[in-house]
Amino acid sequence: MAIRGLLWLAVLFVIAVALATVGRFDAGQVLFVYPPYRVDVSLNLFVVGVVVAFLLLYATLRFVRNIVTMPRRVANYRARMRTEKANSALRDAIGNLYAGRFSRAEKAARDSLSDGKNKGAAGLVAAAAAHRMREYVRRDEWLTQVEDPDLQEARLMATADMRADGRDADGALAALTEMRSQGGRRIHAQQIALRAQQQLKNWGEVLRLVKTLEKREALHPAVAVRLRQLAAENLLRDRRHNADALLELWQSLSTVERHSPRLADCAAELLIALDRQADARKIVEEALAQNWDARLLRRYPDTAGSDALALIQKAEAWRKDRPDDGDLLFALGRLCLKQQLWGKAQSFLEAALKSANASDNEPLKIRSHRALARLHEQLGDSGKAAEHYRESALSMNVV
Repeated sequence: MAIRGLLWLAVLFVIAVALATVGRFDAGQVLFVYPPYRVDVSLNLFVVGVVVAFLLLYATLRFVRNIVTMPRRVANYRARMRTEKANSALRDAIGNLYAGRFSRAEKAARDSLSDGKNKGAAGLVAAAAAHRMREYVRRDEWLTQVEDPDLQEARLMATADMRADGRDADGALAALTEMRSQGGRRIHAQQIALRAQQQLKNWGEVLRLVKTLEKREALHPAVAVRLRQLAAENLLRDRRHNADALLELWQSLSTVERHSPRLADCAAELLIALDRQADARKIVEEALAQNWDARLLRRYPDTAGSDALALIQKAEAWRKDRPDDGDLLFALGRLCLKQQLWGKAQSFLEAALKSANASDNEPLKIRSHRALARLHEQLGDSGKAAEHYRESALSMNVV
């Protein structure tokens, strides 16, 4: 600013010098005659007078114009201030919403309605704030005020998200359906649909949505695995009265899901209840071949049916690779109990108990004592049976 002032001062000095120089050599005269009057002035004075008269006329016209247009300018100024205040309130509403001050956010959004252009955005912000305060009626009233065609997808997405969060699954899916009918399809919409379908326990849709979102890398892998297993497990339980339908569903699952110990154990449990031990055994053995798991070993003796010899041979083969596996030893003990091989059963169960004591495996210790107690009951030794029942009870850490 200081340099600019100095430049203007230099320019004025140059103009003054130029005018003084030109004025020295100008000998012209200007004559005004209006009988009987006569005015004779120098040319320099005439030029200065014309310039001054122009400036005065320009200033007068500007002054008059400002007076005439003042009401309109005041109205425009007030409108600008009103718009700025409304926009400031809308910014405050957004800031308060994300800061967790929901009551203030809703109030600021209401203040921003003084500018009609803010109606849609303010409605979305206020609806989100009201939803956070569990004021669902007021939330829906705000959403109905969002009438801008460009914000309809945002309104429907917000409606679906908030209704799913409020456990109104049907309302969420209705909003998503309306949005899809208008051409809207988003990853976030599928995530909301996944939550809604979970609430409605539509496990077939849950499984489909999980696979779709997993392909688009929109779900954490651990979450995707958990949801796929949950959906598949519930679909299996829905078919617990029909073995053929259950097996058909099982074959439709992916290889990873069929090798999941949790799902394999669930399918085997349901098939055993339907007296399909052979199918259950096949499922357990295939899953164990890929994922060695204690719960599958506990389920394995239940798949034996009336003849456990083949299963004992299979388990003995596994033992060559895992001679100290306590759960495998316990499974062998149970299989020998089923086959009434009392000596081998006692040997395996005592070995499983020893392994449980060494590894401080409390559940295995309790199960081994109970199995030994039942074995001694079968052998007619009530004293040892009572001792093992007592040890199983003492092994329970009850707080």
